[in-house]
Amino acid sequence: MKRSEINKILLDADAFIAEMGFALPPFAHFTPERWRDLGAQYDEIRDNMLGWDVTDYGHGSFPDIGLTLFTLRNGSLTDARYTKKYAEKLLISGENQVCPMHFHFSKTEDIINRGGGTLLMELWKSAPDGEKSAEPFSVSFDGERRNIAAGAVVELRPGMSVTLEPYVYHAFWAQPGRGRVLIGEVSSVNDDNTDNRFYEPQGRFPTIEEDEEPVWLLCNEYGR
Repeated sequence: MKRSEINKILLDADAFIAEMGFALPPFAHFTPERWRDLGAQYDEIRDNMLGWDVTDYGHGSFPDIGLTLFTLRNGSLTDARYTKKYAEKLLISGENQVCPMHFHFSKTEDIINRGGGTLLMELWKSAPDGEKSAEPFSVSFDGERRNIAAGAVVELRPGMSVTLEPYVYHAFWAQPGRGRVLIGEVSSVNDDNTDNRFYEPQGRFPTIEEDEEPVWLLCNEYGR
């Protein structure tokens, strides 16, 4: 992705989040120059990859396959300095913009439609060999346990949520014609480097062509 494209996506996402009535923490708007001057008191943000995250999953077509995220809080699976056992994110899904099929090995997460359009989500249970299981399974929707068919596409309107346990494959996108969706994610500790299993091989963080200076750094760039 070009840095100019990422900058445009971030500024648009920031405006959309504000429009939806959600206030981001101060570090959301720290400039790269400010990050260079900040000391070890901000290591929790750096080490646990809080902040902005934009990905096209290596496909080079962000409007079709991609996601914009902001990690608000997170702990660590390996660093005893960080004792939080939970994480929280915001995600923005565009109309027909697919987040590819994947599951998590250890993370349990609630995916919440915080506002905007309708979120569609395709769900499968993983078989032991990593393939999609054809068996029906049960999922919790806002505390209500339901049995669903393998590959069911469920609808989350604003305010609704689903709990995704480990080894549940999921892909999601905003329903066409109803606008993009501001998604909340509340989960156990998040580790995007080790805990994602994509059904088909994907990139996770973009390769960036530096055609202009960054407005804000991404969560994997604080050490640059």
